[in-house]
Amino acid sequence: MVKQTTIAGEITLKGVGLHTGQEVTMTFKPAPVNNGFTFIRVDLEGEPMIEADANYVMNTQRGTNLEKRGVFIQTSEHVLAAFVGCDVDNVIIELNASEPPIMDGSSKYFVEAIEKVGVVEQDADRKVYVVKEVISYTDEATGSEITVIPHDTYCVTAMVDFGTKVLGTQNATMKNISEFKTEISDSRTFSFLHELEALLNNGLIKGGDLNNAIVYVDKEISDDTMSNLKKAFGKDKISVKPNGILDNLELHHPNEAARHKLLDVVGDLALVGCRIQGKVIANKPGHFVNTQFAKKLSKIIKIEERNQVPVYDLHKEPLMDIHQIMAMLPHRPPFLLVDRILEMSDSHVVGLKNVTMNEPFFVGHFPDAPVMPGVLIVEAMAQSGGILVLSTVPDPENYLTFFMKIDNVKFKQKVLPGDTLIFKCDLITPIRRGICHMQANAYANGKLVAQAELMAQIAKKQ
Repeated sequence: MVKQTTIAGEITLKGVGLHTGQEVTMTFKPAPVNNGFTFIRVDLEGEPMIEADANYVMNTQRGTNLEKRGVFIQTSEHVLAAFVGCDVDNVIIELNASEPPIMDGSSKYFVEAIEKVGVVEQDADRKVYVVKEVISYTDEATGSEITVIPHDTYCVTAMVDFGTKVLGTQNATMKNISEFKTEISDSRTFSFLHELEALLNNGLIKGGDLNNAIVYVDKEISDDTMSNLKKAFGKDKISVKPNGILDNLELHHPNEAARHKLLDVVGDLALVGCRIQGKVIANKPGHFVNTQFAKKLSKIIKIEERNQVPVYDLHKEPLMDIHQIMAMLPHRPPFLLVDRILEMSDSHVVGLKNVTMNEPFFVGHFPDAPVMPGVLIVEAMAQSGGILVLSTVPDPENYLTFFMKIDNVKFKQKVLPGDTLIFKCDLITPIRRGICHMQANAYANGKLVAQAELMAQIAKKQ
């Protein structure tokens, strides 16, 4: 397992917020394990904190904006992208305004600050969500779509098409997060001239200048527009370069717009709350679709965590095979419902059953639509627990196991022929006088299918 990380010391950056135009002081501070990324508004009474969590996304107008109990953080994505790109898990971000400084419109200066103080390993395993199936979100209004598929690393591809001649269609790919610093972090935010006019008319980008945003000129510049631009940016002269960019700004990359969109995806998906192992494919990404996808992914992760779906190597040699199980359990086919024991300790046991179409209960239980009876799933979990309790006596072959109580039984998914059932039983209380009280869960296809609180007792054969 990879360990969590934080920064080795504090570092402060100063600048202006892109939309507010306010002078901002921002300080990065080391954070404890499992903290994640948290923003603290030191300019407000009580110094309220906002976690970088997709559920706090308030709106996505020209950035990813968070709100918690009336406290705001604006345009969080460039800072968050820098931490993910520098392989950092836990940081406290103190701000004396609602918006981080825009700097040059990229994550470059944030990355440089992180590298200046360094990154240190912490004494806790990193939480990584391993993508096991295709997950997608589509914004029907715009056609924007984000999909993540299983992969052995975290990689991102962004494809953009704004329907303009000046920018055209662009793609960018980050094959591994280690490429972020050199290939992605210096890609600056951008806007089209028609958007710029609307932003200026609505009182936004007060902190913008021609050094922190690329402006693509997608229309003729009228005299009035030129006058407004000169006034807004404090310039005596503004020109359009042959590559269609306003003023004298040089591109860092030919596909800088697509790279910046990829940067935004990395920053917005940091709101999921853990690392992602999977390949992200973003078609026409934007902050709305990014954060909606982050909310969906976060919800899926929380459900899986709540169900505590375990992962076991089914090809590994089992702790007990069917012969060893039959030497301990008194059950025999067709009522022996455990094929293997994968794991066992003083407080838990993990069993396995391969469900085949040849099971005798399928003959009568919905033969035209075979489903494993729920009561037999509970019995199979109990037999796995029986292995645990019988292992506490020196002569298990001389004992029988009997149910005492079954509580809180829930069936969540159907179990069908071809499924592999995994049973995980954890002691609720220590085994005393042969009584076993345990929480039992059954899983198949990466999902919780049944759960129950079981109590059983072993008794010597008469």
